[in-house]
Amino acid sequence: VQLQASGGGLVQAGGSLRLSCTASGLKFSSYTMGWFRQTSGKEREFVAAIKGNSGFRDYGASVNGRFTISRDNAYNTVALQMNRLEPEDTAVYYCAASKQLYSGYWRPSDFTYWGQGTQVTVSS
Repeated sequence: VQLQASGGGLVQAGGSLRLSCTASGLKFSSYTMGWFRQTSGKEREFVAAIKGNSGFRDYGASVNGRFTISRDNAYNTVALQMNRLEPEDTAVYYCAASKQLYSGYWRPSDFTYWGQGTQVTVSS
């Protein structure tokens, strides 16, 4: 299984970025796909997740209303549209795949497969 994330970069506060993740080697539509982020010295933080077939979405409190997760099962891709970016959004962003049942919140341990991470830097 491989998850390949792309789309990170440097953007000014208030700007937008779109991350993309392409998966291979798994039955993509059977997996919940998620995005997490991590900064140095901190735990990995849940950002967003989208279920495989229902398309049910869930967001972390700090990004709700600014970020949108979407997926295309025909192309095995999941995207994260990030708007109104803030310096606090600066982190390495990881895409991940899970077959765990939703328990009310998502933890990194719920996800089996992980991409390599892509850096997002928001300047003030």
